[in-house]
This record gives sequence, C-alpha cells and structure tokens, in this order.
Amino acid sequence: MSQSATRKRRRKKRLPEESVEVTIESLSDEGRGIAHVNGRTVFIDNALAGERVRFKYTRLTSRIAEGCALEILQPSGDRVIPACSAFGRCGGCSLQHMSSPAQITLKQETLLRHLRHIGQVVPDTVLQPLSGAAWAYRSKARLGVRYVAKKDRVLVGFRERGSSFITETDRCEILHDAVGGIINELADCISGLELKKQIPQIEVAVGDNDTVLVFRHLQAMPSGDREQLIELAEQHRLVIMLQAGSPDALELLWPQTADTLYYDLHDYNIRIEFEPADFTQVNYEINRKMIAQALALLQPAKEDNVLDLFSGLGNFTLPLATRCAKVTGVEGSQNMVQKARANAERNGLVNASFHYADLYSDEVRHTQWSKQRYDKILLDPPRSGAAGILEHVKRMKAERMVYVSCHPATLARDAGIIVNELGYRLTHAGIMDMFPHTAHVESLAVFVRK
Repeated sequence: MSQSATRKRRRKKRLPEESVEVTIESLSDEGRGIAHVNGRTVFIDNALAGERVRFKYTRLTSRIAEGCALEILQPSGDRVIPACSAFGRCGGCSLQHMSSPAQITLKQETLLRHLRHIGQVVPDTVLQPLSGAAWAYRSKARLGVRYVAKKDRVLVGFRERGSSFITETDRCEILHDAVGGIINELADCISGLELKKQIPQIEVAVGDNDTVLVFRHLQAMPSGDREQLIELAEQHRLVIMLQAGSPDALELLWPQTADTLYYDLHDYNIRIEFEPADFTQVNYEINRKMIAQALALLQPAKEDNVLDLFSGLGNFTLPLATRCAKVTGVEGSQNMVQKARANAERNGLVNASFHYADLYSDEVRHTQWSKQRYDKILLDPPRSGAAGILEHVKRMKAERMVYVSCHPATLARDAGIIVNELGYRLTHAGIMDMFPHTAHVESLAVFVRK
C-alpha cells in the first residue's frame, strides 16, 4: 500500500455509533457549539454555549470532529424554537435556534475578535448594531430546483446542509412573503411541466414594485409549459422571465410588458433601477439604515469631493451626490457602470460620475480619477476585500474613510493595513444584521486620518 493511501486510511475514521454527552464551551463564528472530547475539538450543530447536550458524530479526523446535537439536556437561555419546520436540514439558515439578540451579539463579537487578532486593531467606539425585521426580509435569492424520481415530484428551495440535495419544505420563512409563502405552489407547477427535469434553478428578485422569478431552463420551453407558468404568474401576481442562455439573456414571459425593478431611497428622493441578475443588497430595510449610518459617519460636506469604490449601481454614490459637491463612483463591471450612470441621469444628479476599472490591478495608477485628491472615501468591496486598492488610496490623503464589509476577516486584514501602514485611526466599527438567522456578518468601519 502506498504512503498516500495509508495516510488517507488513517484520516478516515469510523464514526462511533453511540452518542456522547458534553458541555458546550463556546461558539464558532458559524454559530456551532464547540466542545472537546478525547483531545479533539468538536463542532456541534444545533448547540449553544453553556448547554449540556447529547450529540452524535457526523465527521471524525485525527484532530477535529463534527457532530449534531440529538438532545438538549440543559438548554441555554438564548435557545428559542425555530420558526421553520425545515431548520436543521436546510442550508439557508443555521441560527434559528438562537434568539435574535444572541445572534447579533455573536456577530458583533466575531467582528471585534477578527479586528483584534487579524488586524491588530481595536475601534475607539463600537457602534450599536443595525437590525430590522427577522423574517421575510430576503428580496434576492437563487432557489434550487430538482425532480426527484423516487418521490415523483419536484423540490424547490435552498440546498440541504453539506449536500447538493434540495431541502423538502412547503415554505421559506426568510424569503419575501411573495415567494417564501408559495414554495409548494412553485414545486407543484414545475412538477406538471414537460420540462420539469430541465429546470435547475429559479432566480428571485423582489423590488418595491414587482416580484420577478427567472426560470433557468436547459431546453427550449414548450408552449404548454409556458401556459402553465403564465397561470402561476397570474394567480400570484408575479413577473416571470425565462433564461435559456447567459444570465443577461432574459425573455419576458408574463406580463407582456413589465416595468424595470426598482427600490426607493426615500430619505434622498432617489430611485435605483436594476435587473433581476444585478447585485443588490438582499435586505432593503437594513440597506436603507446602512446608507444612513454610512453617510452620517462619513460626514460629507457640501464642498467635498468624495470617492466611492466598488460603487455598483450607485447604492451609496447617488445618496452621496445629494450631500456633497462631487462624487466619483468606480466599479469593476462595465455593465454596472452603465446602469449607475443611467440611474444618476434618471434622478437628475449631474455631480455624480462613474468609471470602470479593475480595482485589483496596478493599472489603477494610470487613471485620471485615481490622481485626484478626495476629501472622503467610501469602500464597499466584495468578500475578497480592498487590499489591492489601498496603496492607491494612500496617495489620495482623504481625511475620512468608511469601509462597508461583507466579510469580517478581510475587513480586519484591511483595517490593519489602513491603521498601521496608511496612517489612519479606527474610530468606529459595528455590525449590521443584513442576514438574520445566518452566520453572515455585514459590518462597517470608520477610519480618520491621524
């Protein structure tokens, strides 16, 4: 037997059949209970800190293990009854067994620990968490669709935890009610289609005006299937589109004409239009609160020249334009730049300009916008963070920066660079509960030039 085969065999341990009783010592960033058994760290689903639980192993290696709580012997005061009957099976949520205040505390502690350990920085002030409705908040989602021969039916929903299978459920508590309440109807409709085995997903996009479902199909859609989808759309007041090719190659099925999706930012008298496949924040209530907080902390003045990096459709850029002399948005998608310009024009904002640039490329230094001096800078990067653009930001000598993050570890890494190399102070940091009942942490940090 080869050495590699031997190592694999050693790593692959037989799972004990008997359950184990432990006390949960703490929680991981993902909200899993942490305990130690026989020198191994064990990550246990559906367990909270301080609880005494009986669990069964689901994975075992020489150093770490995973398990799932079978019985809660001594429950935590933070434990609540999950609202969703699919909780524990569905991968869409992982924290429904934890009270909302406890979820927010976990996320705030995760952010502050990452800042301290990864970035070696501590904020002067910890911001009050931004929170909102805990249910039916999600306006964007990608639902899996699969025909299951053994059940002779179609399943629609999020994938099961750690699996490619679709969770069997009749509703989703975190999706907007227009979609979350009709999961069964969607599944029944697709089950009756000739093309039921050739529809892998449904893209959900809810605006202030309409609810759009985009059905991805791998073969040409027969006329009979089209008629059944139209019946579904009429019954539930949906806009239905078909997608046979690229994400932008959409065919409007019903109604015959439909308005472009939009969401309003009432405090700024701004309307932002978007297509179903465009990136938008999934939680409109928190998005509005986030914009208000970001602008309050950035403190744009009427005479300021402001830079918005990773500007997207103009979610921050356009509100900033109502508060400062000039704002420049820079985005790595040419398509989004064009849409942001159109949004600025529709809203009558002539002091907002948008530019395309790969913000992780050294070519940034040759652009005209990067050679300007900015009074304030806002950054809203993807999960990978903003490290690639920070050396260019240093030359701009902005007095104040606000960094909006969807990944606390990359924010912490970048905060260390901004404070220790760029000469700023971390004055504020805090979380926004953009995704209740999940371990996803959205956060915001403020940096002031020393």
